[in-house]
Amino acid sequence: MISQRFSNEICNFASVFTTKIKNMETFYIIIAFFLLCLAVFDMYTGVSSAVVAFLPPAIGAKAAKLRTLLIIASIGILVGTATSSGMMDIARNGVLQPQHYVYSEVMCVFLAVVCADVIIIDIFNTLGMPTSTTVSMMFELFGGTTALALYKMSHDTGGLLSYGSLVNTDKVLQVIMAIFLSVAIAFIVGMVAMWVSRVVFTFQYKKHMKWSIAIFGGFSISSIMYFLLTKGFGQATFMTEDVKTWIADNSSYILIGCFIAFALITQVLHWLKINVFKIIVIFGTFSLAMAFAGNDLVNFIGVALAGLESTIHFVGTGVDPDNYVVDFLAKPAKTPLAYLIASGAVMVVALFISKKARNVINTSLSLSKQGETDEIFSSSRIARRVVRMTLNTTQHVLFFVPKRVREWVNTRFQDDDKVDSSAAFDLVRASINLVLSGLLIVIGTSLKLPLSTTYVAFMVAMGSSLADRAWGRESAVYRITGVMSVVGGWFITAGAAFTLCFLITTLMYFGGPIAMALTVIVVLVIIIRSNLYYSGKKDADDSDALYKQMLATTDKEQKLKLLQQHINVAHTHAIEQAKHCYAQITEGLISEDVRLLRKAENTLDAEKSFWKKQRQKEIVGMRMIEYYEAVKKNTWFHLASNSVSQIIYGLKRMCDPCLEHVDNNFPPLPKDYIQEFLPLRDELVEMFEKTHETIVSGDLSAIPTLLAEGNAMKSKLSQIRHTAQDRVNTTHGNIRLDLLYLNTLQETQELVSDLRHLLRGIHRFNQ
Repeated sequence: MISQRFSNEICNFASVFTTKIKNMETFYIIIAFFLLCLAVFDMYTGVSSAVVAFLPPAIGAKAAKLRTLLIIASIGILVGTATSSGMMDIARNGVLQPQHYVYSEVMCVFLAVVCADVIIIDIFNTLGMPTSTTVSMMFELFGGTTALALYKMSHDTGGLLSYGSLVNTDKVLQVIMAIFLSVAIAFIVGMVAMWVSRVVFTFQYKKHMKWSIAIFGGFSISSIMYFLLTKGFGQATFMTEDVKTWIADNSSYILIGCFIAFALITQVLHWLKINVFKIIVIFGTFSLAMAFAGNDLVNFIGVALAGLESTIHFVGTGVDPDNYVVDFLAKPAKTPLAYLIASGAVMVVALFISKKARNVINTSLSLSKQGETDEIFSSSRIARRVVRMTLNTTQHVLFFVPKRVREWVNTRFQDDDKVDSSAAFDLVRASINLVLSGLLIVIGTSLKLPLSTTYVAFMVAMGSSLADRAWGRESAVYRITGVMSVVGGWFITAGAAFTLCFLITTLMYFGGPIAMALTVIVVLVIIIRSNLYYSGKKDADDSDALYKQMLATTDKEQKLKLLQQHINVAHTHAIEQAKHCYAQITEGLISEDVRLLRKAENTLDAEKSFWKKQRQKEIVGMRMIEYYEAVKKNTWFHLASNSVSQIIYGLKRMCDPCLEHVDNNFPPLPKDYIQEFLPLRDELVEMFEKTHETIVSGDLSAIPTLLAEGNAMKSKLSQIRHTAQDRVNTTHGNIRLDLLYLNTLQETQELVSDLRHLLRGIHRFNQ
């Protein structure tokens, strides 16, 4: 009986254990599926972040139509992904040592890496900030592996395991060192090379290409070709060790031969009136896109494919996931070509349809654009100090430079009609950016440094824009702040990737399948909310399409019509916001609602920045219409524009003391003050609404009536203000409260005056 019972218990245990194993296999199959789905989204967001590595130079210089450039970059991406199989080992054994880990542990790490990567890259894309997918993946693997390594070391009673045996620290240190080197070296080299090139070619480069174009073209195309051989095709499966060794042994002969051949070809093309710079830019775009796809594809799908292969090995073994060692990950990866091509297709689709990719490109172009642009970064104290120190240092250095040398150099940088008004910079700078980026990456590869294509390309672009005098005194503080923000974001990427993946891995390891499922759900919710928010934000940004149309058209009359429409749209937006803010400020003061006042304060800060940008755009538009038409409308344009600025400043002057009063819980407004003020408040809100309707409808005949109503309202406000002043002198009430009420009345009266000036300006401008 005992033996029978024991036998039954063993059978029941075996049955339960087998069911558990099968259930766990099903669960991990689902996890592997989610890994692949998240990897697809990671590719989509990753391409959006990394386009700064290869597209901005060609787009900024207008080397070709945007669709043509996207097709060229897409071909490079497809070729690069098809030849990237050899890079997949980094995700498998570049950081973790697989012989010391079991299946359940690596799946926690792999899932945590993909989840953290999707979140971090999506945040950077939403902010329009370029970042490195290589750094994010490496530090995520580092963070996740460290979490498990610390746990395994704490339970290693025999002392056999060490941190170095569990984590490949050498690889991580290489990445950290490469970050510092790539940022500094790329910026300096880009600056020096651009300065020399501009001195040689000047901004009127077409007049100085008689013989120099052969040297420049030979050097540029030879560098790009060598870059393709060593970096683009360097990890391709058909590049055997014998071929790589032959290229390395004969690199000097290859470079010399390419230089001579391409120098002759470019000289002939120049004689045939073909723009060699465009060829260099297009060829460079293809090569950098190919290198990006070949080297960065592992950042998107390497971890997911490692998880998929681990699951394929695990399923059907019948072994508990906590006991199945994944030492097979130490072997080289054999990625099917279909996976690589499918990945390339996803990246190409992302390149064409991603709005966030356009946002990242705009950030790079804004920081490197020649001349005036819509600055997207504000000034900072550090940037102001850097500019001031640079100006002082430059003055001292130039004192020792002969006057004739200074004058000659300045003539080489004369920027009259330097670039097309629709281009961010010319083809010379675009060529320098692409050639130097490829050359520095080749040098980094030869030195065994895992340089990031994003870091190198971005910093070369920033260095070349500085040398090209694109950072003038009016824009330097904004550009430097932008560069520091982007570079700082790169270091934040490393820290955030390590920390986030460390925490997610710890949570999933101790929380088990439930924690893993919840983590996937949370990530999906974050992705959906982020994209919904960004979609709404971009719809608002795209409302300024009139300005883009105004820049694109060449018809002066059409420019004037578009300018008038743009001004009307901007004014209606400003009036609508002013009405809401005025209502919030007064209601917040009356009802002592500090949240309304804070909301109004934030809106006014945003509106102040928005209006500054709108005014700059409209001034650009005024410069593009007929001169005599501009002279006739200039006074009324500035009257209306200044009136909107004064409305915003007046609301700010009203909001600050009201917020301070309510936030400090000072006594509320007396009821008789409120009863005296409310009818006037409602009249001004109504006047805001009528002004808004008048501008939207374009019915200028209603403006004289509104001006008369405004004048009557000013008289009422003046009487009440005098009454309030007499009240201050004749009664012994709360001085702070009386001054606040007087300020509110004064600013309300100023708002009425500003609205009347705005209506007069709009009336005369549109006649």
